[in-house]
Amino acid sequence: MSKRGGFPGMGGGFGGMNINQLMKEAKKMQADMEKSQTELAAKEFDASTGGGAVYVKVSGNKEVKEIKIKKEVVDPEDVEMLQDLILSCVNEALRKVDSAQAQELGKYNIPGLM
Repeated sequence: MSKRGGFPGMGGGFGGMNINQLMKEAKKMQADMEKSQTELAAKEFDASTGGGAVYVKVSGNKEVKEIKIKKEVVDPEDVEMLQDLILSCVNEALRKVDSAQAQELGKYNIPGLM
């Protein structure tokens, strides 16, 4: 070990990068991530099931914004079918948000983030 600390040949222990540069890079990455999250939250994702019988729109924050149900799919004798259509439609829209989040935030490659 050298007298100045760190490991020999490592330029101060951070692979040649000083702590100020490391902090600067971390702040830039944080700002970029916040911008990506804000942009993602502003986007809308939609899905439909039953050949368009049920339509759902959600925000990038996973907030349901709109649900449309065609009259012909509303059958008082088969409420379970309508419930299943709505459930699968909402879940598909939310999967689209998850996929977009993974794609957008995955580029930062920070262990434990996602």
